[in-house]
Amino acid sequence: METLVEEAVAEALRDGGGEAIRLYVSACTERMSPLFVGLRAGAPGREADLDFYAESVRDLWHADRPLAGAAERIRLLERFPELQPDEEGITDVADTYAFFAVLCLRYALLAHGSGSADDAVSCGHAALTSMGTLDQNVVGASLLAEEQRLQSLSLGGDASGLWNASVTAGRERLRAVLGRLPR
Repeated sequence: METLVEEAVAEALRDGGGEAIRLYVSACTERMSPLFVGLRAGAPGREADLDFYAESVRDLWHADRPLAGAAERIRLLERFPELQPDEEGITDVADTYAFFAVLCLRYALLAHGSGSADDAVSCGHAALTSMGTLDQNVVGASLLAEEQRLQSLSLGGDASGLWNASVTAGRERLRAVLGRLPR
């Protein structure tokens, strides 16, 4: 499978080891989290999912060690409606970006628990695919290029600066998606 993750990033993940992988997936997921939390906030019956998602993203930032209970979290996440097969596929704007956010978290949890560079690349690929899709639908957007830049930056190791940049990017993404929703 061809991936959108730049080869230099994928190589750095393969060479960087567990902590580099965990920091990378934490940042990717932080940037994607507003697309789940913001788009699902207020949805009936999703309160526990929102809490679980936010707690998981928070816990991913403990990059110095693998996440305890990652396999159980993945099992719970895979019950989310966004990951359930649907004959019609995903056609709604909000559903599309919430799906990518959940998929990103799934791969982040896998990578965080296992230290697998391949799972980390899949996490980054989900974020890049989402931003590429958004760029195609928002005039003048350059969210894909920004995600690529931030993925490269996340290999630098400054967790606090990376967290701030990821939070800011996540908010920008949510604003772009909200601008696409029917009024």
